[in-house]
Order: sequence, then C-alpha cells, then structure tokens
Amino acid sequence: MSPIQISEAESAVMLALWEAGEATADDLIARVAAANDWAEPTVRTLLNRLLGKGAISAEKEGRRYRYRPVLQREDWVQAQSRGIVDRLFGGRIAPLVAHFGERGELSRDDIAELRRLIEDLDDGR
Repeated sequence: MSPIQISEAESAVMLALWEAGEATADDLIARVAAANDWAEPTVRTLLNRLLGKGAISAEKEGRRYRYRPVLQREDWVQAQSRGIVDRLFGGRIAPLVAHFGERGELSRDDIAELRRLIEDLDDGR
C-alpha cells in the first residue's frame, strides 16, 4: 500500500492530532493556528484535505466532529525518512550520517549513540 502523502502544513495538524489521540476542530485550531500564523478557516481546510486523503477520520458529536488519526505516525515517519534518504543520499544511510558529521553537526553524545546503535545492530546479526 502506498503511503498517504501529506503536505508540510497538513503534517502540523497531524502532529497535533497524533499527540492528542483525538480532537475536535476547535481543539486543533487552538493547538496549531497561532503557532503557524493561520486563521481558523485554514485549519478547517487542512482537516478537510486530510479527511479526503483518508489520513484522519471524523465522527459526528452533536454539532461538531471528533477527529482521529488513521495514518499512523510511525508509518508516516518511515515514509518521510525513506524518501529523504532515497532522494538525497541514493538510498544509503552512511552518506547521510557523513553529511552531518562533515559539517560538525553531530555532538559527542550523537556519536556515542550512533556507536551504541551500530554495536547493537552488529551483535544482532
């Protein structure tokens, strides 16, 4: 199954919904509108787009709807990270790490954590 493609703006709404688990439009407007300098109709438009894509579901509660994520955060993160690695680094992880290392963007803690991860992966094989 092909992952659902969501825009950067839609991802802001999804992040808030994943954090909340479920929310009304008013809840989501309160969470994301001011932080992104959006008006209420913008958030409602993003919710409608996400509904249309099947990324969220809506259940009527009186005069309002309660939204829930259908797209799982882990699936979205996997698709996004795979896409970045494929597009920018030919599908390889090592050049990604080298890119950050060469620019001094890896802290000592990052390097230590990478070493631990590699050792754990190596031990598991």
